[in-house]
Amino acid sequence: MPVIVLVRHGATLWSESGRHTGRTDLPLSELGAAQARSLSPILAGLSPGTILSSPLIRARTTAELAGFGQRILLEPDLLEWDYGDYEGLTTLEIRKTNPGWDLFTDGAPRGESPPQAFERARRVADRLRKAPSDTLIFAHGHILRLLIAAWLELPPDRARHFVLKTAAPTLLGTEHEWPALLAMNALSPLTH
Repeated sequence: MPVIVLVRHGATLWSESGRHTGRTDLPLSELGAAQARSLSPILAGLSPGTILSSPLIRARTTAELAGFGQRILLEPDLLEWDYGDYEGLTTLEIRKTNPGWDLFTDGAPRGESPPQAFERARRVADRLRKAPSDTLIFAHGHILRLLIAAWLELPPDRARHFVLKTAAPTLLGTEHEWPALLAMNALSPLTH
């Protein structure tokens, strides 16, 4: 089975400060642009048949600066979780009014519920299972965490256990015919 490489976009000013950045279309920060450029040698050994990206500028720019912008296909199912009323807030700010809040079980008021966001991730995972060749994906932290859970056939709340650093590739594939997480936050050149 082909390998799937997931790349969370480079840093933005909001991600650097811990703010939930869903549909707000922020550009990469200077740090994020540098992180995206540093992906080029890490991903240089790959020859993916398909390159998917969230339509949001931070994911598209990461793909472009990593050297894959000319081949990306925009995939709306890779948009980040819709945080609704929690857009732009930190977890600490949210928990001041909603103690114990957990995105993966509670979702976001006037945004997406966990089942809604997970359904998008599941659609992408199903598409990847049928892919004839390797796929490279540029998207966002929470939707990619849900995609990992969907790939591993885990419930959506398990996604909270996968931490994706900005601009650090994660590999999905199989091991003895089982869906597997092959590497997380890999910062050395990828080959297979």
